[in-house]
Amino acid sequence: MTGRPAPAVPPPLLRACLGLIAVPATLVVVVLGVLYAGHGEPGTVDRWIVQPTADPVQPPWRCVALAIDSLGEPAGAAALAVVAVAGCLLLRCPRAAVSVVAGTGITVGTATLLKPLVGRTIHGDGNLSYPSGHTAFLTALALVVALSATGRLGLGRAAGLSLVLGAALVAGAAMGWAQVALGAHYPTDVLGGWCTALVVIPVTAWLVDRVADNGRQGRH
Repeated sequence: MTGRPAPAVPPPLLRACLGLIAVPATLVVVVLGVLYAGHGEPGTVDRWIVQPTADPVQPPWRCVALAIDSLGEPAGAAALAVVAVAGCLLLRCPRAAVSVVAGTGITVGTATLLKPLVGRTIHGDGNLSYPSGHTAFLTALALVVALSATGRLGLGRAAGLSLVLGAALVAGAAMGWAQVALGAHYPTDVLGGWCTALVVIPVTAWLVDRVADNGRQGRH
């Protein structure tokens, strides 16, 4: 008697939609990277969103921004990943657990590799800023969790896509706001980090499914 296969991440009905979304997201990452390569000042879009003369965020909002920012720091990110993996294993979703680790790791790794390639800095002190790794991480984690929930709950294409994109938007917007409010990134850095997650997570999750399916077939 064969065991029931673990739920796929992403659900098959969302794969085409996520693939279509990944195409413009890739273009955004590349175009912004080329546009701001080697720059150390905010661009036109950045200045339009955040005025150069704007005062730094003040308490209590600064405390909120710092709390959100901590979720992208090594300790906070590791804690979130552990909780997410534990939740996936408790719900018997091993593929989702692997996707959490692989997806967030590859997303952050991609953002880290892009930074020296683009060479954009902030505050003139050599801090590489494009794309935002914090935003990429939290968006990636939200995507994996939402994709897993979509498959677990058996949602249709419209409801599942709404959940996945909504989770990505909320996570990206929250971390993006914190990064801009704290002066750690330009708004376009945040957009680049968000789009990086939209590109990496669907591909990584699909690869996890392929490896798991091939391994399952090899045992039978």
